[in-house]
Amino acid sequence: MVQMIHFFHQITSFLRRDSVVGGLLVLVCGLQACQLDAPQDGVSDAQLCTYRASSRVERILADMTLEDKVGEMTQLTLDMLCVGENHRAEEPHRIDSVRLDSAFAISKIGSVLNSAGHSYPTEQWRELIGEIQAASMEAKGIPTLYGIDAIHGATYTFGAALGPQQLALAATWDTALVRVMAEGTAKEIMACGIPWNFAPVLDVGRDPRWPRFWETFGEDPKLVGDMGEAMVRGFQEGEVKVAATLKHYLGYSTPWSGKDRTPAYIPERQLREIFLPPFVQAVKAGALSVMVNSGEMNGIPTHANRFVLTDLLRGELGFDGVAVTDWEDIRYLKSRHKVAATHKDAIRMAILAGIDMSMVPQDWEFPVLLKELVEEGEISEARIDLSVRRILTLKERLGLLDEGGEALPATLTEKERLALEVAPAQAALECITLLKNENDVLPISNSANIFVSGPTANSLNALNGGWSGTWQGKNPKYNNPGRKTAVEALREEFGAGRIQFEELESMDFTQQDIRRVSSAVRRSRPDVAVLFLGEMPYTEFMGNIGDLRLADNQLDLVRAVRATGTPVVAVFVEGRPRTFSQVEPDLDGVVMAYLAGDFAGPAIAKVLSGAFNPSGKLPFSWPREASSHTTYDRKHTEKHYSARPQYAFGSGLSYSPVQTTAIRLLNEGNVVLGDTLRIEVDLENKGDRESAEVVMVFAQDKVASITPSVDKLKAYKRVSVGAKATKTLRMSVSTNDLGFVGQNLEYVVEPGVFGLRVKDQKINFELKINQHTQ
Repeated sequence: MVQMIHFFHQITSFLRRDSVVGGLLVLVCGLQACQLDAPQDGVSDAQLCTYRASSRVERILADMTLEDKVGEMTQLTLDMLCVGENHRAEEPHRIDSVRLDSAFAISKIGSVLNSAGHSYPTEQWRELIGEIQAASMEAKGIPTLYGIDAIHGATYTFGAALGPQQLALAATWDTALVRVMAEGTAKEIMACGIPWNFAPVLDVGRDPRWPRFWETFGEDPKLVGDMGEAMVRGFQEGEVKVAATLKHYLGYSTPWSGKDRTPAYIPERQLREIFLPPFVQAVKAGALSVMVNSGEMNGIPTHANRFVLTDLLRGELGFDGVAVTDWEDIRYLKSRHKVAATHKDAIRMAILAGIDMSMVPQDWEFPVLLKELVEEGEISEARIDLSVRRILTLKERLGLLDEGGEALPATLTEKERLALEVAPAQAALECITLLKNENDVLPISNSANIFVSGPTANSLNALNGGWSGTWQGKNPKYNNPGRKTAVEALREEFGAGRIQFEELESMDFTQQDIRRVSSAVRRSRPDVAVLFLGEMPYTEFMGNIGDLRLADNQLDLVRAVRATGTPVVAVFVEGRPRTFSQVEPDLDGVVMAYLAGDFAGPAIAKVLSGAFNPSGKLPFSWPREASSHTTYDRKHTEKHYSARPQYAFGSGLSYSPVQTTAIRLLNEGNVVLGDTLRIEVDLENKGDRESAEVVMVFAQDKVASITPSVDKLKAYKRVSVGAKATKTLRMSVSTNDLGFVGQNLEYVVEPGVFGLRVKDQKINFELKINQHTQ
């Protein structure tokens, strides 16, 4: 039997922040907690009542009526407070004083979210939220907690600096830059009076069919975890602080069908090894809230899954923050999932599973029905207290319970606002990924004549994607002024006289349009044609697709332009890798531009001109065929049945490639479990310009008790190597990180032979077990 040592996931309660003003910490719940609803197995609510709250929170809670408490657990959308019919605010959006009074004086709601359909200038946000906070303070004496989806900058603030979406950020492999961007987002939304952000997305993007793939940090759990931690720390630890929200906890991103909010089937081993670790990392970093997966996993809707929401989240991870539902998801336990006979029963299931706050968001029933459940003995008031205590503690941590905590913060000066554009613009440059460059078609000479076309060439909406100004990101009315589309940026970079542009005004262009473009190419006889392909904005179910193949009309466009004899560069503006193997040989250059935000146009232009040396690396595997997708960390048997990816995870070229010439392990003597591997990597840049390179260390377990992956990412570092220069880089990997979730669902590191790889450089070593650690 293989000798082994187990490292249990002791993800117990981490050190909680004691952001208390004017009070000692006290232990709460006492004997009453013993009577809380709890299953025979797993974590009981009584066990959770070692939760610590400040004396101030305890005083507020003691003075609250049951109506106050259930109201505090209620979150309404802004439309419900505005003038308008059928839950739709009329333009211009303005507060309805009767509804406002109903929300706070009668329903006692604790939270509001969203914009009423589109972005607002900062001044309008401040006016709206000022009215809301005044009403909350007058009715309850407690400020409301306002939340927003600011996922790539302040996405609902008109004029804000919108940076790359998360998938594009992952392509930078630059966690420091991601943190700076998050700090900027915190400043912009707090200037509006919004202290709670519904980001980051920590779903691991294993299936590119999924329409929220672009909202993830890609397919690797380590990269997702590192990027997520950077974003959490940027939101919560910067000069201006807002609460981060980890979403969508847990298992949302891999539905069996690839379509949004459809069933997922995830074995617990895979759940713990792939999908849970980013949440573990972000909880340890101090994340203050989570948003729950709208879907179902293994037949159980997550909003009714006590194992996930309580046993795992509270018991194992030690999370002490607020768990909020996604949009209307308690009601969906009845109407969509069919596990509850009534709305009231759905509320009972969700609260007993572990939900703290319901994103209602468009009716007044939730607090009424929840109060009835307590009065009828279906839910104990002590269970309600547990959630309200968490909500009040979140408000306290954000300073809302301080004297004057409801007051709006200072606005940003113009100088401060402009300074916040630097990081998003840099991120847009760093994310652009060069994937093919036959015959050095790129960079394009500044004396070249360039033909430009394609459905995404002249669309700022396409560059930003969903959650940009509006939910789906499609309305140009809410595009930020002064931002450039790709073709506008190319004209500025190369000179308008060098650009011949033939517009395709929609994704539904016809064969007649293709003939028009082909004729224009033949007439203009350019040196190179740049085709902007991809997708228009979408999110959630609006982005569901039948398969990953690029639209037929776009494939035909490539063929038609190539038939003119002109070299062709394809720039993909999209949130997931659409397959195009049928025309890939017809392309001289391939660039992935992702959804890189407001500054994507100039970034693309600078990469194409050579003003910026591309450095982005794919955070996912680009499939060759729509039906043959596998992730980079596949099992060994999959190589026999799956086509090679079009472009592998980590792919990305530059105009001055950096070669990895050697890898060395510096550890002397035996490598023993618990040691840190000290790795040296030699790099060489033979080109004539400085290059940024992402050095990735992959590990291979040669023999294991669970079939091992071909590769697993264990470390990476973004470095710069000068022109015609060499560099030796030192990196480290803990041997404790070389394990997997074993047959008994516990984390295990087994002794034996392991490999390390950086590009094509490899080295093996043997890991031993120190007898004293067994």
